[in-house]
Amino acid sequence: MTLEILTSDSLSNLRHGFFTRRGGASSGVFLGLNCGTGSSDQSDMVAINRARVAQAMQVDSDALIGVHQVHSPDVVTVDGPLPDKPRADAMVTATPGLALSILTADCQPVLFADARAGVIGAAHAGWRGALDGVLEATLDSMESLGARRSNIVAVIGPTISQRAYEVGPEFLDAFMADDPDNSRFFANGAGDRMQFDLPAFGLHRLRRAGVGQAEWTRHCTYSDADRFYSYRRSVHTKDADYGRLISAICL
Repeated sequence: MTLEILTSDSLSNLRHGFFTRRGGASSGVFLGLNCGTGSSDQSDMVAINRARVAQAMQVDSDALIGVHQVHSPDVVTVDGPLPDKPRADAMVTATPGLALSILTADCQPVLFADARAGVIGAAHAGWRGALDGVLEATLDSMESLGARRSNIVAVIGPTISQRAYEVGPEFLDAFMADDPDNSRFFANGAGDRMQFDLPAFGLHRLRRAGVGQAEWTRHCTYSDADRFYSYRRSVHTKDADYGRLISAICL
């Protein structure tokens, strides 16, 4: 099966893609294109999958850049291959030929570009990272490389949708402590449970920060098991582990 790559017309002048799980070498619960080196999948299968992604992005394997994601607001500026993965959740670069990549399994993968300035970024934005400012920090780092915020396009890829994201009252409390207006991203669920709209929150943070254009591809990772890995779905189905999707962008 060939790789399935979702793209955005807003980033059509740059090589980019939100890769689904289709077209990979992994099997079992990882069936498909598992690119998570931190998973318990066979390392040679993950290496094959990542090589396929690098080939699709038209870069060498060592130019498929990633970080050790820790749900932080930290951003790394990249100008070449990273032999050791720093602990961070976003990257920016103005160097052609580097594919910035993010791994997700429900969290938001966000690809950024100011094509006019020749500056790109990629961020892993789960609820914690988004609340702590990883999206705004990525924009700041892009500006330090010469991007203009009003020219930056940001696209959120496949992520968990509100109907699939049930949370408890303590989760709501964290968002209300940050800003009472965040209540609009929650809908009532069963009992004391709430349904959180992660992509709407991501779009709000991007637009409030003054990004030129922000959009979501409107794909839900939880509800489409044939195309996407989902951490939350793996918990509900009691799987031993779960695969990681990859999203990438390159100048």
